[in-house]
Amino acid sequence: MKPEFKILSPTAILGYGFPEESFRRGMAEKPDLIAVDGGSTDPGPYYLGAGKSFTDRAGVKRDLRYMLTAGVEAGIPVVIGTAGGSGAAPHLEWCRQIVLEIAREEGLRFRMAVIPTDVDRDIVHEALDGGRIEALDLVPPLTHDAIDASPHIVAQIGVEPFMRALEAGAQVVLAGRAYDPACFAALPILRGYDAGLALHCGKILECAAIAASPGSGSDCALGILREDSFVLKALSDERKFTAESAAAHTLYEKSDPYFLPGPGGTLDLTGCEFIEHPDGTVEVRGSKHVDRPYQVKLEGARPVGYRTLAIAGTRDPIMIGSIDSIIEAVQARVAKILGEGSPARVFFHLYGKNGVMRHLEPAKGARAHELGIVIEVVADTQEQADTVCSLTRSTLLHYGYPGRVATAGNLAFPFSPSDVHAGTVYEFSLYHLMAVDEATLFPFHMESIGQEGMQ
Repeated sequence: MKPEFKILSPTAILGYGFPEESFRRGMAEKPDLIAVDGGSTDPGPYYLGAGKSFTDRAGVKRDLRYMLTAGVEAGIPVVIGTAGGSGAAPHLEWCRQIVLEIAREEGLRFRMAVIPTDVDRDIVHEALDGGRIEALDLVPPLTHDAIDASPHIVAQIGVEPFMRALEAGAQVVLAGRAYDPACFAALPILRGYDAGLALHCGKILECAAIAASPGSGSDCALGILREDSFVLKALSDERKFTAESAAAHTLYEKSDPYFLPGPGGTLDLTGCEFIEHPDGTVEVRGSKHVDRPYQVKLEGARPVGYRTLAIAGTRDPIMIGSIDSIIEAVQARVAKILGEGSPARVFFHLYGKNGVMRHLEPAKGARAHELGIVIEVVADTQEQADTVCSLTRSTLLHYGYPGRVATAGNLAFPFSPSDVHAGTVYEFSLYHLMAVDEATLFPFHMESIGQEGMQ
């Protein structure tokens, strides 16, 4: 029978933080692996397109300092997936520089494997022409123009590149964009543990204590792999795992509760069982991994213009009662002033009415006593966006709607200046599956940190 394999997940996303006490408790469990997911597409396309991290540098450095110093001292591999938030070349290098800083400051010595996951445009063009790319649900077919317009194209790698790096003796693995569970599952799979259990455990650990009750993205969790099950354990007295919390997180962000696709296979959870124990842990059994033709998910974002915002509020019940017709009239007046071929798109977000769900809002008849109004303008240039936002804001401010009592203005502005230049706007341009020969992509390079050699 195999011994237990323990995985310490410090935080939901690198840079979100965690209590030192929870991390120390995790290290007292003598884990075999410290792993963390560094990013997500959840914050939207800007960060991938712009090559910037959505996590704060000081926060990432703080989290990594704990992980690297503890891991190197204890001889435990430290594995990081989706470095820098989006995992493209600039994000990977940004995180690599933080690792190097910590190593110098703490006098650490280790071998680090760096795994880029950028995909050359020529490869994507060739795959598109060869019929090896398919769109995910609700995603339009990929075009060559979309490929060329995307500054960074990354692929979600699976466990195999991590396994090769670890097998080569890497003590720290720093990877670009990765399938969320991969950084947690690669080492146990390499050591012979069941792939279905390892990947399911990683699927839950990638959000750390979010899967506990009460959930927190800024606290640690421990996964304990066994031969035929895995156990989830919280590392703070404030929370525990329950069958409900573990099962709920398994369903998190999934369109199918039973089949969870990933690179090279699918997690089959039709026979999965969650067993709640009195000590606040949950044991999970029955997770299976079914091989399938190897595909990776491509992600890319392209620039589509420049954005300017204005934020305001109203508490006038007359205006609130007629807000839809008022906005329609304001848009018509702005369009008339600008004339044919307006260079901008104007959007109104009404918080207190349907600002979150817009046309999907089920409470159609709800009436707020105040509204938050966000005017968003997207245009080809920042100057155009500024101009149209200014015109739209001033038109709404002084628009004479039926029953209007105020003579000074309709809106309250919390900030001065009222208009905010938000810069370049990106949209996702690639969110597609590409069939690949996994062995031909995603090589790593090894660096000797704190020693004579490459740094």
